[in-house]
Amino acid sequence: MITLIKNNLDVDTYLKLRASVKWKKLSRTQAQKALDNSLFIVVAYDGKRPAGMGRIVGDGAVICYIQDLLVSPDYQGMGIGKRILQELRNYCLSIREPGTEMMLDLMCAKNREMFYIKHGFIARPTKNLGPGMIQYLDDTSNTI
Repeated sequence: MITLIKNNLDVDTYLKLRASVKWKKLSRTQAQKALDNSLFIVVAYDGKRPAGMGRIVGDGAVICYIQDLLVSPDYQGMGIGKRILQELRNYCLSIREPGTEMMLDLMCAKNREMFYIKHGFIARPTKNLGPGMIQYLDDTSNTI
């Protein structure tokens, strides 16, 4: 039975989950800071075994981002991602100021677009929205 636990994720489990889907390695300090600065975290467990997770980052008023939504390969296709996404979305709805609009954004992994489209997200670019963009900053980056 899969259970969802909110706002209780240790750095070792976080790094283990990221490694299970072969995402970029983070330093322990970087990972801990990411967890500490998250607005909301949800982790799916199969007993004591972590099966997936997701985080919300952002300002909590105008915009929130879904970050690190992942399901370990052994658990994919079981509806866990959908459950995590619902919890993340519900959190954002719960903090949204009544009468206002909040943007819920994400940058999905390649070939995962249909999962998000199925759950109401809009793929960019569109007629009115440009493409999402990214810039990686490292030790060789210069200021603009």
